[in-house]
Amino acid sequence: MTTNSQSIFSAWVEAFRLRTLPLALSAIFMGSLLAVADGRYDVWIISLAVLTTLFLQILSNLANDYGDVLKGTDNDDRIGPKRAVQSGQISLRQMKSAIILFAMLSFVSGLGLLYVSLGNHFLISLLFLALGLAAIAASIKYTTGRHAYGYRGLGDVFVFIFFGLVAVLGTYYLNSLQFHWHLLLPAAAMGFLSTGVLNLNNMRDMDNDRASGKHTIASRLGYGRARIYHALLVIFALVFATIYVLLDFHFVWNFLFFLTVPLFIRDLIQIYKTQDKALLDPFLKQLALSTLLFSLLFGVGICL
Repeated sequence: MTTNSQSIFSAWVEAFRLRTLPLALSAIFMGSLLAVADGRYDVWIISLAVLTTLFLQILSNLANDYGDVLKGTDNDDRIGPKRAVQSGQISLRQMKSAIILFAMLSFVSGLGLLYVSLGNHFLISLLFLALGLAAIAASIKYTTGRHAYGYRGLGDVFVFIFFGLVAVLGTYYLNSLQFHWHLLLPAAAMGFLSTGVLNLNNMRDMDNDRASGKHTIASRLGYGRARIYHALLVIFALVFATIYVLLDFHFVWNFLFFLTVPLFIRDLIQIYKTQDKALLDPFLKQLALSTLLFSLLFGVGICL
């Protein structure tokens, strides 16, 4: 591979933002392990759910890169890592083509998932197809178009819904063909933690976002109150998960996810002490990995 080819390959890998993938998979693992605990799961369904989620997350990352450049948000004043289009390594035309490609991959993978899981359940298949199309649209419309919802403070709501409720409950249902109301608790927990990662990102970028006309919840709240909001998101996640376990308690292993509490507390204390917004960037990766560990320990604890 030539140096130029290596540079292009590295630019695309950077554009995919691989560090966001563990967070995207956390909710899928949560829903899958809840299905395993009930003895109603299918390895093919779980595999296709993982694949579809990876495609959707990469699609979201590419669309975010594309949209922020068009709106001028990705500029020299931005604190976070320089994006692929902003740096000139990938052209707008190439990025648009990649967005179309991953939208198609997400759609095809999602269709395969629905076929394997639902088969001849036509009406339910239509419902999930609509949810899938909504997820693709949400991935693209976060920063693109005249009415990009990420610029109107609605990003947190969509992340909570799609990376929490839809991901966990959808994965569970596609495996088990069942729904239980109390599953809203762990689904909401994942939604809160996923929203926390987005909030950290928005806290880091809030000054440049304001200047660029991007009005996130963090930029509206201000840095001090955004940190309180962030702490509440993490606390609510732990409380909701605890309530779920208490409602269906069997063994002390059900509280295995408590092992992640020190990680969350450590980061919350450090974030609260951090005054320089540029220093928030490492906490995004830490919260994403802590969320993945939380999801796995919670699921394993329920299965034991």
